[in-house]
Amino acid sequence: MSLLEITGLTHAFGGQPLFQNAAFALHRGEHVGVVGRNGAGKSTLLKLCTGQLVPDGGRIVWQGGIRVGCLDQYAALNPEHTMGEVLHGAFRALYALERAMTELYDRAAAGDGAALAAAARRQEELEARGFYEVDTRVEKAAAGLGLAELGLDRPVGELSGGQRAKLLLARLLLEEPDVLLLDEPTNFLDQEQAAWLADTLTGLERAFLAVSHDAAFLNRAVTAVCAVEGRRLTKYPGNYAAYQAKKECLEGEHLRQYTAQQREIARTETYIRKNRAGRNAKMARGRQKRLDRLERLAAPEGRSAPPVFEFQPLPAGRTGDLEVVGLSVGYRSPVLEGLDLSVHAGQKVVLTGFNGVGKSTLLNTLAGRLPPLAGRFRFSEQAALGYFPQALAWTDGTRTPEELVTGAFPALDRQEASPDSINIRWGRSDLELLESGEEFSLCRHLESGRELYILTSYLRRDGERLWCEDSTDYRLPVLPGDPLSLVARTSRGCLMKKNGVTGWYSGRLTDTLEKQIKQ
Repeated sequence: MSLLEITGLTHAFGGQPLFQNAAFALHRGEHVGVVGRNGAGKSTLLKLCTGQLVPDGGRIVWQGGIRVGCLDQYAALNPEHTMGEVLHGAFRALYALERAMTELYDRAAAGDGAALAAAARRQEELEARGFYEVDTRVEKAAAGLGLAELGLDRPVGELSGGQRAKLLLARLLLEEPDVLLLDEPTNFLDQEQAAWLADTLTGLERAFLAVSHDAAFLNRAVTAVCAVEGRRLTKYPGNYAAYQAKKECLEGEHLRQYTAQQREIARTETYIRKNRAGRNAKMARGRQKRLDRLERLAAPEGRSAPPVFEFQPLPAGRTGDLEVVGLSVGYRSPVLEGLDLSVHAGQKVVLTGFNGVGKSTLLNTLAGRLPPLAGRFRFSEQAALGYFPQALAWTDGTRTPEELVTGAFPALDRQEASPDSINIRWGRSDLELLESGEEFSLCRHLESGRELYILTSYLRRDGERLWCEDSTDYRLPVLPGDPLSLVARTSRGCLMKKNGVTGWYSGRLTDTLEKQIKQ
C-alpha cells in the first residue's frame, strides 16, 4: 500500500484552477522532487497533503499511523529559547522517557523491586532509540546547516530569517518523521550546506516530497520527480536530469504526432471542401464523419518568454550616491565592523559571503530598518531608495495586484497594468493569496522607477535559465548562462570579508575573485 494516495484531485486557488482530476502515489522509501513553474500549485499541493487546505474534489489518503513532518518556515518559536534548546526539543519523547526511568530507579532505591525491572526496560529502549547519541546528532545537524558557527547558546530572537529557517529544518530532520514534506528546503542554504542536506536526505530510508527549483539539489537527492503541469501530477523515475531528458523526448514525440495530425486534418478538410457536391460527395461525407470522431491531440504548450527589465530614465542631475564611513552593523554585537565604501551613480554592487556573515543585516541597516552600532552612512539627497526585503508583508492583503499597481501608477493604461506585464495571476486574487515568485514579480513592477536598489538576492542556475532569486523563493528568469554572468558583467565592485576584515574591492566580481584566489 502507498504511504500517500491522491486520486481525482481537483482544486482552484485564488480563482485559478490548479488541479483537474490529478493523481499521485508516494511509496515507502521514495525520494520525490516536486517541480513546476511558479503558480503551478507546488506549495498548494503540500498544503493539501497536510490538511492545511481542503481540496475541491478528489481524495488524499495517508496510510494509517504515518507520522508526517512538514517544514514550516513560519512556525512560532519562543524568542528567548536558545538554538540548542530548540534542537533538543526534537527529542521530547526521549527526555520524557528518561525522566520516567529516573523516577523508577528512585522508587527501586526505596525498596520497590518491581520498579527496577521497569526502569531497566526503559533504559534499554533509550539505548535502542539512540538517546545517548542525542548531543552528537544535534551537533552534526547544526554543523551541516551552518548553525554551529553561530553558537547553539544564541537566543532565537537574535536570528535572521535565514538562520531561523535553517534551525527549523534541522529540528525537523532530527525529529525523523516517517515522511518529510519540504517546501524549498535549500532557499537559505549556501552550496556546501545544500550538498550536506542532499546527502543527508539521500541516506534516509524514509520517504520525502521536496518542492525545489534547485537543479543540483534535485539531481543529488531525489529518486523520482513529480511534475506539476497542465493541472496534472506526472511522476518520472530518476533524478532531475533524467526528468528533463524524458520530458524533452516526450515533448518532441508529442510535437511530431501533433504536427502530423494537423497536416492530416488540413488535407482532409481540403478534400471535404472540394468534394461537398459531385460524384465524390458521399466519400467527403464519410471523411467528415471520421474527422468528427477523431480524438485530437492537444497543442504543445508554448514556453513563456522571460520578462524584460525596463527602467525609467533618471531626470537630469539625479544621482544615487552612497557614502559609508566606519560602519559597524549587527544586533547586540557587530557582525560587520569598520566598513568604508562609496557607491556612485550607475554602479552595481553585489554582496557575497556565507550565510550569517551579515549581508542582510548590512542591507537592513542601509535601508533604515536597523540602527548602526558605530560609524555612519549617507545617501545623496536626490537618491530615491527602493528596498526589497526577504519577507514581504502587504499592508492590505485584501487588495488585488491590479488595484495595487494602478494605485501606485495612476498614469498607466490598462494594458501596462495587465497581468501579462508582470507575469503573475491576477483575476480577483487578493495579495495575500499570491505565491512568493509572483510577489517578487509584482514588487519588481512597482519598484521599476527607483534609481537605487537594495536587494537581498542571489543568482542561481536552474537548468538552462538563470534566476535572480531572493532567499525566500522570489525568482525571476534573467538570461541563459553561468550563474554569476549577470553580476560579473554589471557589478563594478563587491564587498568581501577576508580574515575577519570586510573591505571594498573595485572592479568586476570575476576579476576580484581571481585576484583573491591567487593571493
